[in-house]
Amino acid sequence: MVTIRLSRGGSKKRPFYHLTVADSRTSRDGKFIERVGFFNPVARGQEETLRVDQERVDFWIAKGATPSERVAKLLKDAAAA
Repeated sequence: MVTIRLSRGGSKKRPFYHLTVADSRTSRDGKFIERVGFFNPVARGQEETLRVDQERVDFWIAKGATPSERVAKLLKDAAAA
């Protein structure tokens, strides 16, 4: 099954997450199919907190991909903004 989930990057105490489309059997930071955005929870000032390629997310959801709980919340927030 294909999922849309967060993949952690960044350094210690400074997390940065990529929104990735991946097979559910792969590890969190492992192989992925496509990156569709990013989430920066520690953004300061004018830095961008969230960027989502909504067209690609809609494409993958139409193909049967399921977003994780946190990604679903982020997608809802991105649609409202």
